[in-house]
Amino acid sequence: RAKDVIIPAKPPVSFFSPRSPVLDLFQGQLDYAEYIRRDSEVVLLFFYAPWCGQSIAARAEIQQAASRLSDQVLFVAINCWWNQGKCRKQKHFFYFPVIYLYHRSFGPIEYKGPMSAVYIEKFVRRVMKPLLYIPSQSELLDFLSNYEPGVLGYFEFSGSPQPPGYLTFFTSALHSLKKALESTSSPRALVSFTGEWHLETKIYMLDYLGTVRFGVITNKHLAKLVSLVHSGSVYLHRHFNTSLVFPREVLNYTAENICKWALENQETLFRWLQPHGGKSLLLNNELKKGPALFLFIPFNPLAESHPLIDEITEVALEYNNCHGDQVVERLLQHLRRVDAPVLESLALEAPAQLPDPPLITASPCCNTVVLPQWHSFSRTHNVCELCVNQTAGGVKPSSVSMPQCSFFEMAAALDSFYLKEQTFYHVASDSVECSNFLTSYSPFSYYTACCRTISRGVAGFIDSEQGVFEAPTVAFSSLEKKCEVDAPSSIPHIEENRYLFPGVDMTSTNFTGLSCRTNKTLNIYLLDSNLFWLYAERLGAPSSTQVKEFAAIVDVKEESHYILDPKQALMKLTLESFIQNFSVLYSPLKRHLIGSDSAQFPSQHLITEVTTDTFWEVVLQKQDVLLLYYAPWCGFCPSLNHVFIQLARNLPMDTFTVARIDVSQNDLPWEFMVDRLPTVLFFPCNRKDLSVKYPEDLPITLPNLLKFILHHSDPASSPQNMANSPTKECLQSEAVLQRGHISHLEREIQKLRAEISSLQRAQVQVESQLSSARRDEHRLRRQQRALEEQHSLLRAHSEQLQALYEQKTRELQELARKLQELADASENLLTENTWLKILVATMERKLEGRDGAESLATRKEVRPKQPEPSGTPQLPGSSPPPANVSATLVSERNNENRTD
Repeated sequence: RAKDVIIPAKPPVSFFSPRSPVLDLFQGQLDYAEYIRRDSEVVLLFFYAPWCGQSIAARAEIQQAASRLSDQVLFVAINCWWNQGKCRKQKHFFYFPVIYLYHRSFGPIEYKGPMSAVYIEKFVRRVMKPLLYIPSQSELLDFLSNYEPGVLGYFEFSGSPQPPGYLTFFTSALHSLKKALESTSSPRALVSFTGEWHLETKIYMLDYLGTVRFGVITNKHLAKLVSLVHSGSVYLHRHFNTSLVFPREVLNYTAENICKWALENQETLFRWLQPHGGKSLLLNNELKKGPALFLFIPFNPLAESHPLIDEITEVALEYNNCHGDQVVERLLQHLRRVDAPVLESLALEAPAQLPDPPLITASPCCNTVVLPQWHSFSRTHNVCELCVNQTAGGVKPSSVSMPQCSFFEMAAALDSFYLKEQTFYHVASDSVECSNFLTSYSPFSYYTACCRTISRGVAGFIDSEQGVFEAPTVAFSSLEKKCEVDAPSSIPHIEENRYLFPGVDMTSTNFTGLSCRTNKTLNIYLLDSNLFWLYAERLGAPSSTQVKEFAAIVDVKEESHYILDPKQALMKLTLESFIQNFSVLYSPLKRHLIGSDSAQFPSQHLITEVTTDTFWEVVLQKQDVLLLYYAPWCGFCPSLNHVFIQLARNLPMDTFTVARIDVSQNDLPWEFMVDRLPTVLFFPCNRKDLSVKYPEDLPITLPNLLKFILHHSDPASSPQNMANSPTKECLQSEAVLQRGHISHLEREIQKLRAEISSLQRAQVQVESQLSSARRDEHRLRRQQRALEEQHSLLRAHSEQLQALYEQKTRELQELARKLQELADASENLLTENTWLKILVATMERKLEGRDGAESLATRKEVRPKQPEPSGTPQLPGSSPPPANVSATLVSERNNENRTD
């Protein structure tokens, strides 16, 4: 068609039911909304679009909040999508729904929180009552001990019903609610002017739960406790830094200045995060600041008290109280006033009350380490006391005088210890046994480790009152190697939970001020588990639980995160222990591993799909395993599928397993991770600790894979051969293997010594080069000094020449001035000379005329008188000018012209 036909929009219908307490202006009557707003104290305007999914979802929440507040607040809903309504013509919203609140003439205050009835009602009540009245000292302590920053104003109402500055302070409280929401953006449906819509993906973080709280004090004795003396003074409370009083002599006492001053100088213990669930940089921006402690708690904004938040506040105050401030201690005592008996009863059951085992000593150069178990039939852990710079006598560390040690020595000792930890699995009694071993960094230094066997069931012994450790004798043997599957709880990893062995708990470490004594300071964030439990599940929380409480520490720099045991209750003691375990130098926390669901992968395929949960079951079974590491975004990985399928068809499935794992969805312990994709690892049976990596420079083809497997697999080590072989042969093969290890270590030591000698020679060469470089440096410095002296001389000479030039210039200027004066004088003299000449000539002519007149008179006397001719009349007494006068003037003018 030549012209498009546009179907007219359908007339709007009511969005809310007629019985709803919300006034629905479904035709966009914005002028009527403005008219009725002037007559109400608090008004909520709900701008919506009928087609918007978020508007439809928020309708029930707005109606629920209106049913509770309709007697105090006017709720008005306006259809801002109807093209003929004034709202569409005057308002240009980029998302829906939009909520505006007005407090009398102040507003609008845009609400950008969760579209939940309790949150909306909480915010409306806060706008209705932005100031808290503080009548007593107990309520003052409640106000100051709150996690939110507090601003107090002192006003005397005895003299007048509205003291000076009170209205300004009231307005500043409303400004704080408005300012706290200006920098946020919410996940609403965005609308363009062409009618298209999409979902906003900008950052959405609402922290109005942690905005500045404003309170009013009317008692002067109560005001003196917070350094307020004069009526109209404003006080900003800060827990750790110095509290401030509003500087009225520097800033004008206005609502904007008070709000800005409070927001710029506030101090927060922790923050509330509310991500919208879409693509966002909120968590990324917060995690870049450092390790973060995320606490998921069920939060009811309308509840009068929050005991769990009070405990978290107490933990945050103690954690950041670096200087032992007395005010903070007083606030902590106030927070403990209700829960003190409960805390005392719990403290009796804490691991700190148990006596330390005799193995743990207070030596500054020793460190207690827990060896993880490898065998599922054993319920024991080996606990060792590792000391540096010990003699080879095998003496107890507690009886040896400890020299001064350093962090680097202890780090080297721990590295060497964990590399040789299989040596200490022979401990079979509860007595302390010591042994020495070489360091991995120097073949001439020794370390000492004294170990004992402690029952793993001692973790459940915490609640008992005996305070002794039972140590059952369960023998370990490095010769009892089987291709058995370990339980997931017995993963051979150095990170262990602290509650497994309470004696290792560092109860001597004071939790107060811990944030200033560690390089792993935590930023604390709170999230409402009723709204954001999905994030907790992604971090490792159980999906089905009765109490939605969860704690996790995320360290992006270390690429790891740790979770609090979901079986433990989220409370002050568990949080402090969790933070302490993370803050120690060698954290005993186990890195939490996240993997995909193994139920979605069928087990009938030729290639077994491995996940985090099935890794130990598949890789450490009674078979040789060839494992492929891949990821969906790896372009080279799919090209290897046909090769591994052919390999799996050619190998017997009862003795060999071809498997693969998606490392983008499944976490593994660090010792099993790879740095490039695709990567192939071979785990031979009975020798899982001797896994081999497929050469990177070798093409991954079927013949090469078969050669690689046959070369590194040991047919004699199959389970059938091991079952049929006698024990003596096993012992002999084990001894041969140990001798091979020893010879390998000796060769490695020789290589290290050769490298040390080459390094020493290189050091000598470097020192000679450094000495020559130093000589060159000295020579260059001498040349530099000589050049600097020449430069100074040239600069002085240049200054002299400059002075001489200026002097000559001044002299030339003086000569030019004098010459100009002479020229002017000469010109004046020439002019005067000319006039003198003219005057002389005139005088001469006058004299000549006088002489001529006398001669004529004598002639007339001699001659007879004749009649005068009728020529030019002569005046009486005048004489005709002589003829030579004009000639003289002409000559003088010519001379003058020549002179000019």
